[in-house]
Amino acid sequence: MARNNPPITKEVEFNEFYTEVKEIEKRDSVLTPKQQIERLLRPGSTYFNLNPFEVLNVDPDTTLEDIKKNYRRLSILVHPDKNQDDSDRAQQAFEVVSRAWKTLESEDSRQKCMDIIEEAKGRTDLMLVEKRKKARKEGKDSIPEDDPEKYKHAVYVLTMKLFADMERKRRDLAAKDQEERKRKREQEIEDEENQKAQKEWQKNFEVRIKYDVRIVKYFLCCLGITSESCRQLVNVSSGRFVEIERKSNEKGEII
Repeated sequence: MARNNPPITKEVEFNEFYTEVKEIEKRDSVLTPKQQIERLLRPGSTYFNLNPFEVLNVDPDTTLEDIKKNYRRLSILVHPDKNQDDSDRAQQAFEVVSRAWKTLESEDSRQKCMDIIEEAKGRTDLMLVEKRKKARKEGKDSIPEDDPEKYKHAVYVLTMKLFADMERKRRDLAAKDQEERKRKREQEIEDEENQKAQKEWQKNFEVRIKYDVRIVKYFLCCLGITSESCRQLVNVSSGRFVEIERKSNEKGEII
């Protein structure tokens, strides 16, 4: 009975792409400046360049001293001054190399990268345990990943995925932090505007009070009421009018 060929999955496509990339990278030690720029800015470079070891083309177990040597070599090759005919792309490649070195130069960030690689190895090993069990049930003595190169490839694939996950989480946290800072700033602006409006209202209120007092005094003076009588009739305390009492004498006059 004929068997249908399994559909090509994204993982298969990625694996094929990875194989092509690694075959090219085997020649990286003799690549020209132009080829190094192309490698660092190739399609998918945003994904691959998340791994600083990948950028500097060194194994994770390489000593920091040797990593630095490779960094210096690459930075010279892709430096814009050395590639004036393609200075913009050279500048981009130079920045990629510089970021990778800064990441590995720092003990903390280098350790985080190593933790990702160790996690990738651990998860790959667990996956292969299950894969070997399945292979034995099918009567197979080995699996493709028993080949050191294919095992390294499996670890590499998962490592890239974990670096991508870390970058996505970093961006999510950065976006949330930016949104929170934006919200706090908007609240601060709103509070400042409310305080300003309150002060302005209070200032205008006090001006109106003083103006109204002058009007009342002027009105009373027009009626011929003495200053002493004004003080008895008008009392301003804490910005508020106390009720003005009007009294009439026997002649019906305001006193």
